[in-house]
Amino acid sequence: MKQDIIINSTTSEARIALLEDDLLVELYVERPDAERMIGSIYKGVVKKVMSGISAAFIDIGISQDGFLHFSDFSGRSELRRRVVDEKDETEVNGGTGRRRHRDPSDLKTGQEIMVQVVKEPIGRKGPRVSTHVSIPGRFLVLVPHDDFIGVSRKITKFKEKKRLRAIVSSLKPKGFGVIIRTLSENRSEDSLKADMKRVIKGWEKTERAVRDLQGAGLIYRDMSMAATIIRDLFTPEVNSLVVDSQKLYREIMDYIGNVASSLTDKIHLHSERVPIFDKYNIETEIEKCLSRKIWLNGGGYIYFDPTEALVAIDVNSGRFSGKRDHEDTSLKVNIAAAREISRQLRLRDVGGIIVIDFIDLMEEHNRKKVFDEMCHHMRMDRAKWDIAPIGPFGLMEMTRQRIRQSLLYTFREPCTNCDGTGLVASMETVITTLERWIKRFASKTRERRLTLTVNPEVKSFLTGGVYSRLGRIMWSNKLYISLTSDKKLKLDEFRAYSDKQRKDVTNEFMVGTAPRKG
Repeated sequence: MKQDIIINSTTSEARIALLEDDLLVELYVERPDAERMIGSIYKGVVKKVMSGISAAFIDIGISQDGFLHFSDFSGRSELRRRVVDEKDETEVNGGTGRRRHRDPSDLKTGQEIMVQVVKEPIGRKGPRVSTHVSIPGRFLVLVPHDDFIGVSRKITKFKEKKRLRAIVSSLKPKGFGVIIRTLSENRSEDSLKADMKRVIKGWEKTERAVRDLQGAGLIYRDMSMAATIIRDLFTPEVNSLVVDSQKLYREIMDYIGNVASSLTDKIHLHSERVPIFDKYNIETEIEKCLSRKIWLNGGGYIYFDPTEALVAIDVNSGRFSGKRDHEDTSLKVNIAAAREISRQLRLRDVGGIIVIDFIDLMEEHNRKKVFDEMCHHMRMDRAKWDIAPIGPFGLMEMTRQRIRQSLLYTFREPCTNCDGTGLVASMETVITTLERWIKRFASKTRERRLTLTVNPEVKSFLTGGVYSRLGRIMWSNKLYISLTSDKKLKLDEFRAYSDKQRKDVTNEFMVGTAPRKG
């Protein structure tokens, strides 16, 4: 399977796309006002202990308290006179590196503890945190306050496991656990030694931050989302990594040059005038994944309906017509739907409980075929998942690990006019969509003047501040824009008039098939 990583960086966000056989399967979005929290370590203060729900709420210096379940509390990150209580002996069960859990009664209101974010804040829920902290590197993961060596299950060769254990055993500091990642396979001792130095340096920096910080706050931030994707996903199996930002390109080249110099030939800078996501047909796929209805090859379609409790997915035959009987037609639609649903779950980053209403099948062996097809394609998903076979009512029930908000809520926000029952584009999405339209217009026409009419709020956002967004957009596209406003336009609507062609060109450079009304 061919894999490619495509990175698009603008003034307002960075988007990282993972392609498999030229098809978009994962998309990550990072914005300055919503930076990634997973992996970051905080000095926290216990605000409330609630035995009734087996959890505590931890003030970590942000607007929402962290949620610490008792199962995620080991007591090893408790901050007393020193960063670590040296009397608390490390316990290893059979070499697995599992920590014993402290009695939750050890948690006291006002107590200072070190916690790491394991789940992003979602809606009104704060981040989920754990006292089991770790510092990840490209090849190794350092686990303070423990003493074990773990090896990734994906490394299957016994001799290679033995070799890696021997190397790490000679490098590992006393009082630390180390997890050997899959990327360590066949790596030299020098590469592992350099990575060990990096993670130890990160932990030492964290210890200093704990001593210097008064009260709750951030003491260690994991790498940016783009850097994390490079660290975790850019493996020798990846065909290419293409980025359209020269600054980001240099940063990636420097990082990969230090940890895996053999991969630098696979990194490319996109310098063409056509937008990078347009070239790889990613923009169209993003529009589709934000839609409630997804068409299948052959005429069938599926509906995605997210609710507070679960995500309901409905499969319909639509215009699909098979050459045989109803059972054969239904099986073909269900098989196609299973493939597309497994991709959409990864792409949309859907988590929690998922219920899929497949078209009814009478034969048990046909229902098993659909179940096996779903499991086969879900194996590519790095998130944890579990699927139950299709039940007597034709429903498939499954769960998928929820780490961050679904992609839908990254690009959409609740509408204040309908009390959350509908969704409108966020201001950042409106601006970035408009910026991409302008870049598309400039690259295809090479014109130098454009008259743009937008909603008054959008105009205020574009022209406000010392360094206006409009000025940066004009400078980057070498295009002069005459900006006007019309209160009749909705927030995500705009009209564009070409001075050279003397006509409205709005729909000519839109992504998608449906024309936008103004």
